[in-house]
Amino acid sequence: MRRLVPAVVVLTVLCFLGAGDALAQGRGAQRGGGGWGAGTAYARLYNPQTVESISGEVVSVARITPMKSMYYGLHLMLKTDRETISVHLGPGWYIENQDVSILPRDRVEVTGSRINFEGKPAIIAATVKKGDEELALRDASGFPAWSGWRRR
Repeated sequence: MRRLVPAVVVLTVLCFLGAGDALAQGRGAQRGGGGWGAGTAYARLYNPQTVESISGEVVSVARITPMKSMYYGLHLMLKTDRETISVHLGPGWYIENQDVSILPRDRVEVTGSRINFEGKPAIIAATVKKGDEELALRDASGFPAWSGWRRR
């Protein structure tokens, strides 16, 4: 019985570590679902070759679930001189805990990867600048800031 106790403790710890890993990737994404983490199907949409900067006025801020089994994310509709475009920011749990808040009628500059999402143009944001504040979301290669602790 004494030998069984350490084995049970080790198995319990491993189960908790595995659950934490799954939750960090997509806040409960189902097996094979992907989530918001680096290397997922959604993260692979970011293309460093299509990065551009645009500026304009925020028309709206809303919750979206870009792909099945993902936790909701935040996106904004940005009206520029040329177009009104959807800007994908990142997972809601991350964006909502940042010091920079983006609201309708704010003037912002967005740098990110222009993609085609569900047949429409969109930007996956790397940075959003609002006045002197900057919301850093991804690095130059598109690696998400919310996954940064796992990178090394």
